[in-house]
This record gives sequence, C-alpha cells and structure tokens, in this order.
Amino acid sequence: MTETLTRGEPVIRSAPMPADMNGNGDIFGGWVLSQMDIAGGIVAARRAQGRVVTVAVDAMTFHQPIKVGDVVSIYGSVIRVGRSSMAVKLETIVARRLDPTEIKVTEGVYTYVAIDENGRPRPVPPEKVA
Repeated sequence: MTETLTRGEPVIRSAPMPADMNGNGDIFGGWVLSQMDIAGGIVAARRAQGRVVTVAVDAMTFHQPIKVGDVVSIYGSVIRVGRSSMAVKLETIVARRLDPTEIKVTEGVYTYVAIDENGRPRPVPPEKVA
C-alpha cells in the first residue's frame, strides 16, 4: 500500500522505559506493535462509533530502532472502510532524547472490525460530515 498519511496530532504519545528493551538494548518490537494497536483501536473506534476488535496486521515495516528516552508519537488515519471492517494506516515517529528531529521508525496497516454488544460484526456507520 502506498497511501500517504496526513499527520495531524498524534493519537498517542509515550516514552518507553528500560523494562521495554530487548536483548540488544533497543525497544522490543512487541511493545511498539502494542502501542500501534492501541492507537489504531482509538482511530477505528471513533470512525465505527463504538467497539472494534483487531483482526489483522499487514504491511508492517520497522525502519529504525527505538531507544529508551525517545518520545514516541503514533499517528493514524482510516484509509479504507468496508461493510464492518476498517483499515487504519499507522506511523510511529520518534524524537531522540536530545534531538527534536522527527524520525519515522515504524509503519503499518491494522485492520479492525466493528462489533456489537454481543461481539458480532456490525456495519460501520456512514461517516459523519462536520
């Protein structure tokens, strides 16, 4: 997929801790994936106007490592809506501890399905026009 993400404000912003490091001293990839899933879930739930579940992670790319002390910002936008599913493009950007330059470290597409109170797929409502 070659969709371009228009960055506004980050969906979430966090800072990894030493407990989030892998054996190489970088931040564990699973931590990054979970942060991206949280951000994507927020974007998808807003669009679905209710509960969503993650059903797939596609096109995941790790460009550079994340270090302890980095400020991690995750941006997301809905790039495709089906009957009950949505694809959310996510980008993880870091600013190193003493350098405010933004670096794209990870990107991917997560797929979410809107569910009802019984956990069954439900249609995604039409997008609200402001």
